[in-house]
Amino acid sequence: MTAEEALRQAEADGLTLLRSESSSSGYKGVVFGRSAKSKPYTAEMKRGGKTVFLGYFTSVEEAALSYARSPEAQAAAAAPPEPPPLTAEEAMRQAEAEGLTLLQSESSNSGYKGVSFNSSSKSKPYQAKVWRGGKTVSLGYFTSVEEAALCYARTPEAQAAVAATPALPEPPPMTAEEALRQAKAEGLTLVRSERSTGFRGVTRSGSKIRPFKAQVQRGGKHVTLGYFATAEEAALSYARTPEGQAAAAAYPPMTAEEALRQAEEEGLTLLPWEGSSTGFKGVAFIRRCKSHPYQAWLWRGGKNVNLGYFATAEEAALNYARSPEAQAAAAAQPLTAEEALRRVEAEGLTLLKSDNTSGFKFVTFSSGKKHTKPYQARVQQGGKEVFLGTFMTAEEAALHVARDSAALAAAQQPPAASSRKRKVRPEEQPTDMQVIILEGQFA
Repeated sequence: MTAEEALRQAEADGLTLLRSESSSSGYKGVVFGRSAKSKPYTAEMKRGGKTVFLGYFTSVEEAALSYARSPEAQAAAAAPPEPPPLTAEEAMRQAEAEGLTLLQSESSNSGYKGVSFNSSSKSKPYQAKVWRGGKTVSLGYFTSVEEAALCYARTPEAQAAVAATPALPEPPPMTAEEALRQAKAEGLTLVRSERSTGFRGVTRSGSKIRPFKAQVQRGGKHVTLGYFATAEEAALSYARTPEGQAAAAAYPPMTAEEALRQAEEEGLTLLPWEGSSTGFKGVAFIRRCKSHPYQAWLWRGGKNVNLGYFATAEEAALNYARSPEAQAAAAAQPLTAEEALRRVEAEGLTLLKSDNTSGFKFVTFSSGKKHTKPYQARVQQGGKEVFLGTFMTAEEAALHVARDSAALAAAQQPPAASSRKRKVRPEEQPTDMQVIILEGQFA
């Protein structure tokens, strides 16, 4: 049937095609299936706790007509019309008149217990539901969150929850100005951020009443501190934590020169990195973060760990340099020839010179473009060859040899006499040989 034919047939049969705002098709008992192109509309109904399939149809009106012919649909059409939706103020007044409590919940995206927010349903986005008999029971869809909370508050489950909750007065939410004054009174700093909320440790939630969530990273997990009416109050909650105070201690940001001086004072190395656009290892540039565009990060336990955002690449590199991973990498950094010689002098060592291609004893040179560290150090220990590593400079390889006590001891011993017999060349033979016979007695 076409849409017009289905509407005429419904009128002829005296049936009502029931509208529904919660259905994607616009009609109760009708579901739109995008995958079925020729007959995309399915008519179905609930009977005896089960879904009963009524058929596939070309038009939504024909599917609605099929549903309207069922006893369940006719009973729904005969029922009195639903009352108009309540506004938020009307729902609050009605709850007061009935002596009911609209239970608030920080874990719900609506801000109320038993109510969830569904963004796909535009006209009635709030669903009231209750857990009953081991199942979730839908109580209906509503225009305002307060009306949905009122519907939930009327259930035995909600009233039991109210009776079990101690009647502690909840402190009123702070305004932005009050939160700022309180932070100043407590000597706290609300740490600014490039987030949409404007504060570090504060994100937006789906709650209409308390749309700002304060959270902190602790022990590798996100810990929720609470939900708040203003971003400033949420930032105040974050600022009271040890993590918030540590973050505040890192502000104001360092200049490049200050970060370099601080690294020198702490004896740290800011590791250069040609593969990074920032020029430093463990530092990335985040274009969208205008005030603190440099992110310090490291790889730990198979995961990327964020160390923070900073105004300068040098400050980010300083924070990376303070990590155990960075210090291990700095210790493994290759030495230049000059650095290796300075280490030799500082440690009171001697580099063993040689006439080989490397210029040093126990150090060999491997040519070829693929060798980024062409110098190898090997020593003899206990009759076996021990590999000490590969190095960028001959001096650094020789330094590692010099540090090896066994190699030094072996180098300081005189060479052993050879047991091999050498054939005497003719030119080495004496031309005249005199034999002198001495007579006498010898002791």
